[in-house]
Amino acid sequence: MSRNLSSAAKDHAEIAAMLAKPSWSVQSLFETQVAPQSDTAISKTQLHHLLRLSALPLPTSEAEEASMIKNLESQLQFVKAIQQVDTEGVKPLQSIRDESEEAEKENEIGLETLREEFEKEVVVGRRGRIRKKKDLPVDTTGVEDWDALAQAPKRLGRYFVVNTEKD
Repeated sequence: MSRNLSSAAKDHAEIAAMLAKPSWSVQSLFETQVAPQSDTAISKTQLHHLLRLSALPLPTSEAEEASMIKNLESQLQFVKAIQQVDTEGVKPLQSIRDESEEAEKENEIGLETLREEFEKEVVVGRRGRIRKKKDLPVDTTGVEDWDALAQAPKRLGRYFVVNTEKD
């Protein structure tokens, strides 16, 4: 038993040591200190063309235009750095969810799961329409106990006050 514990502690120490010194960072992908390469340099005409295609307003000053160009070049450099990552042998991501067998069993909806909900329904009429049973108790614990006006910055009695002034 002590052997397993020491082995687990050793594994924990190795993982902690590995995580203490990261091999890369997102900041390194931006490379703001390096001058943009010729293929990532964006001209003013290209920026204006992209803004028109995007239905965005043109910059109002030279400083705003320079900031937009710098931002766009940084984004392009980031994308190129991501494209250089070796993904050989990596399966493509199909969805962002847990696809393990346990998660599939947990997310499976069967007759037993729905039985309680089916008991709250009744079939009515010649066409067999499904309706909720009337006079079923509704669980409102925690729903009606909060003060809706507590977060209102301005109140008048039991009402919110909303400013409609335009700047």
